[in-house]
Amino acid sequence: MEKFFEFKARGTNLRTEIVAGLTTFLTIIYIVIINPSMFVAGGMDFGGVYLATIIAMVTATLIMGVAANYPIAIAPGLGINAWLVYSVILGGVTWQEALGAAAIASGLFIILSVTEFREVFINSIPESLKLAMGAGIGLFVSFIGLRNSGLIISSESTSVTLGSFSEPTAHLTIIGLIAMTSLMILRVKGAIFFGMIFTAITAFFLGHWQLPPEIVSMPHGLDETFLQLSFANVPALSSVILVLLLVTLFDTTATMLGVGRQAGLIKDGKFPHLRSALLADSVGSFVGAFFGTGPTSAFVESGTGVSAGGRTGFASVVTAVLFLLLIFFEPLARSISSMPAISAPALILTGALMIEGVSEINWNDYTELFPAFFTMILMPLTYSIANGVGFGIILHVILKTVARQKVPPLLYVLAILFACELIFE
Repeated sequence: MEKFFEFKARGTNLRTEIVAGLTTFLTIIYIVIINPSMFVAGGMDFGGVYLATIIAMVTATLIMGVAANYPIAIAPGLGINAWLVYSVILGGVTWQEALGAAAIASGLFIILSVTEFREVFINSIPESLKLAMGAGIGLFVSFIGLRNSGLIISSESTSVTLGSFSEPTAHLTIIGLIAMTSLMILRVKGAIFFGMIFTAITAFFLGHWQLPPEIVSMPHGLDETFLQLSFANVPALSSVILVLLLVTLFDTTATMLGVGRQAGLIKDGKFPHLRSALLADSVGSFVGAFFGTGPTSAFVESGTGVSAGGRTGFASVVTAVLFLLLIFFEPLARSISSMPAISAPALILTGALMIEGVSEINWNDYTELFPAFFTMILMPLTYSIANGVGFGIILHVILKTVARQKVPPLLYVLAILFACELIFE
């Protein structure tokens, strides 16, 4: 095993890799609570999505660990799935059709992962728009968390306004935010997860939440979601498919490069086994769609495992095995998810962490500034990642053309596709 995972060559050992895998597990465990609770809002069964989340995560992370040999965990992406639920499904698309669109997007992702066109596709999108997409999704996710918590409510005069802190969900969310941010400042591994636990305990003693009759049970509910996806309305969902493909591709690539650099695995600008790494994410998304959840993504929280010494894929194997054990804890996860104040702080802070990339955008160049700005601002204000991405690409092409600067041909194609979608929808 040490030879297969190259422990000696990477300066690590079995104990360190186990600790790293456990650290990553504690850091991203919150996803098995938040992801199913989001899809429940779209009409799906909690138990089915809970198991689908774990299956997709374990499948993708094992491929990442064994085939690519990287200490990177993959699970359903919080940002892209929040959009899939709150914008696409609640916007009128059935969850079966949404999963069908996710399956097609991940199928295209698999094709891109095994061909050279992948690099052409990635390089065609300007870095400023990639950074703006991540930041815009972060604002969108935070906005959803603020709405779910009651900290922001609807207003006839101003569209939105500040909610009442006297409401249990609102003040418990504040408690959760203080707990999580404090733990983050103290650099506690798994700050978001332990903050959720602290909020749940507080809610329990204040009488706002009760423990479920049973903590563990045999896995159930998969029959409600497995193979329930539909391809009946694919042409009308072309923009949805395109956004799913763009966001997962860029998000995964950026995360893998970041964690890879942190682990010292990128040599001379080259990312060894990149094809296997991208396949891990695309296959995880594909499997997840058929079992009953949205696209997966490499989690930047994997960096905590790297900080703990993880350097090989064995850390990912450890993380995957620990997630597999969670299949018996669905009753507890369901109970925690029933209290919005427990998960809302995680959504808000996760969104906040996603906007750090804006510092790398060239704000002095108007051809970069305006497309990036509209990409970010339109996502939360229109409740749609697609609108932000579409407007950003269209504006970028127009401004670069006006400035007589070179624009990749593929970007013209994407701009035309998004323009047609916006005009004829």
